[in-house]
Amino acid sequence: MKTEINSSIVKKYGMDAGANVVGIAASKDFGLAPDGFKPTDVLPECLSVIVLGTTFSPEVLNDIAEYTTSRNAMLTAMTNMAKEVAKRIKADGGKTKVISAAGGKWVEGDGRKEQFGYISLKHAAEIAGLGVIGKNYLLTNPQYGNLLWFSAVLTDAELMPDEKAQSTICGNCNKCVEACPAGALDDLASFGKKGCSKFFTIEDRKFKVKCFLCRTICPYRFGNSE
Repeated sequence: MKTEINSSIVKKYGMDAGANVVGIAASKDFGLAPDGFKPTDVLPECLSVIVLGTTFSPEVLNDIAEYTTSRNAMLTAMTNMAKEVAKRIKADGGKTKVISAAGGKWVEGDGRKEQFGYISLKHAAEIAGLGVIGKNYLLTNPQYGNLLWFSAVLTDAELMPDEKAQSTICGNCNKCVEACPAGALDDLASFGKKGCSKFFTIEDRKFKVKCFLCRTICPYRFGNSE
């Protein structure tokens, strides 16, 4: 017997798969995304975007190599979580499309969706009410700070979307912008084109991080509990 899909059931699917937070966004609310990064560009029938978020240990922030290893492992785990949720929705009769945890970023809009993902997971998480994107271009959640990674599932099921978070966490704080060694945060419109890419490499087909100062210097990296 198939389950009638609704928001509560889908969120339970996400938590059962291992997510710490699950948010839902309506596909129609991605109007600001450039062509190629809208949910309907990936799944034309898409009505809802289910965003899964999982936290990681702040201890990995003490070592770049450990952070890189943790990041790569988490990307695989997050993608597998999305696949599990998609599988359960399909069993209920819904159509789905998994968005890899590698994600995309539409501030560039340069057509690299085939390499980095189809939609911006950070923007999707913000639209789904899981937090706000700060000056460091990281999604910051009230409970987990910026220690979350995301994946997503697109579906043709019409689900009740979550309300967007109403917060201005950054205020007058400019620590990340001033600390960035590449000046990549001076203007988010040029984020990723201004030098941030100098601080990561692809070696032996594996992503290696060399800098995550924008994450560690943020006063809200651990959420409101800090």
